[in-house]
Order: sequence, then structure tokens, then C-alpha cells
Amino acid sequence: MDLQNLSYAAVQVVHNFGAATVVGSPLAALTLAREHLDTQHKLAWLVLAGWLAQLASGAAFGAVSFYNYGKFPDLHGIAIAALTIKVACAVLALLLGLALIRAGANWTVKGRYRAWHALAGLGTTALTAAAFLRWFS
Repeated sequence: MDLQNLSYAAVQVVHNFGAATVVGSPLAALTLAREHLDTQHKLAWLVLAGWLAQLASGAAFGAVSFYNYGKFPDLHGIAIAALTIKVACAVLALLLGLALIRAGANWTVKGRYRAWHALAGLGTTALTAAAFLRWFS
């Protein structure tokens, strides 16, 4: 068995589930849990976990490359821009998710609605950037 490919595949599994979570959780909050503050709180924890999985697995991709080749992937141009967008989305989403967890119960319905829309937008943007990162690296 090729340990390198197994490593990349394992990291990709975590990355894929994180991606599904960072988009799916906000959409669930907006559609299925609009009136359920307790469920929204749980979904905020889930979206936070999804973004942490995204960051950790993204770093793991680089670590697997470094371990196997002695250097990080050679990224340039569009790939660097896409990676920068993904990281920016993750940082902003983590901050917004933490704010939602800590104080979201005190926000207006409209405020929570905007936060979930922003989280959905950040997730969608990061997934779009991921396609460019994959194909331009």
C-alpha cells in the first residue's frame, strides 16, 4: 500500500467533511432551525468544528507534502490567491462562529439571520476558492 496516497486520502476525507459542514450547517440554521435558538447554538458549534477541520486538514496537506518531498507544495499565482481567500474565510468564519456561540442568544432574529447568511457565504466562497486552488496548484 502506498502510504503517501493513503495519507493524502485520509486528509482529504477530513477536508471534505469539514467542507460539507461549513456550508451545510449555516444552510440548516437558515432553513430548518430558523425559530429554534437551541438548535442554532448547536449548529454554531458544528460550523466551528467544520472550520477547525478545514484549517487542520489544509495544514495537513502541506505537512504530508513536506514529509514526502522535503518541501511544501509549489504554489503561485491563482493558487496563492485561492489559498489566501480560503484562509481569510476560515479566520472570519471562526470569529463569527465564536461570536454567535458566545452572544448569539442575545442578538435579534435579524442579527442571527445575517450571521448565518455570512457564514453560508464564507463557506461557499471557500469551497469555490478550493476548486481554483486544486486546479491551479
